[in-house]
Amino acid sequence: MKQKILIVDDEEPIVTLLTFNIQRAGYMTEVSYNGKDAINKAMSHDFHLIILDLMLPEINGMEVCRYLREHDVDTPILMLTAKDNEMDKVKGLEVGADDYLTKPFSPKEVIARINAILRRVELSRTLEHTKIKIGDLVIYPDSNEVTIQHQKLTFTRKEFELLLYLVTHKGKVLSRNQLLKDVWDYDFVGDTRIVDVHIGRLREKIEPSTKKPTYIITIRGLGYKMEDPEKI
Repeated sequence: MKQKILIVDDEEPIVTLLTFNIQRAGYMTEVSYNGKDAINKAMSHDFHLIILDLMLPEINGMEVCRYLREHDVDTPILMLTAKDNEMDKVKGLEVGADDYLTKPFSPKEVIARINAILRRVELSRTLEHTKIKIGDLVIYPDSNEVTIQHQKLTFTRKEFELLLYLVTHKGKVLSRNQLLKDVWDYDFVGDTRIVDVHIGRLREKIEPSTKKPTYIITIRGLGYKMEDPEKI
């Protein structure tokens, strides 16, 4: 059965362009033209991915994303914005978007991003049942669950994928571009700010002190390294 993508945008030319190219790439599509309808459809139907414009009537894309994440809808979200604004990108990631694209964009890039996101989702589902422990963190890859000192933590899908990648490469220095390539499946040098935002959010959830991290260590000029605080 074909995977289904919800396109949320109020600009008819953008919707037409996305629908044509996404269907040509082998996916099914459904469309919403405002935030309220997008929430209703995302809450009542199963989609494999949501393409969500930032500027929408009734409820903007940022609030749509926030609402869905607060109501446990973990469908991957690719956010679109007409603003080449750093803060819009950061805020989108902070409320739970998996990735973003700035308008104007090429259809080829949209399809590449869709394929990359869905490939990562499928890969996470193929992991066998196991348990990974590092310090007080316990990670269950097959159920996307994490606990720290027996307290369950909540992560977005991309935060979990990044945490899992860091843990499975414990002790290795990982550059931002390497993380973009392996966690986001970007085969080109992209905006590394997306990595820093997600690292910051991980630290807020797992570190006793974000000012003195003991799990995710910054290696100045190089990238990040995951450490076991019990072995430092």
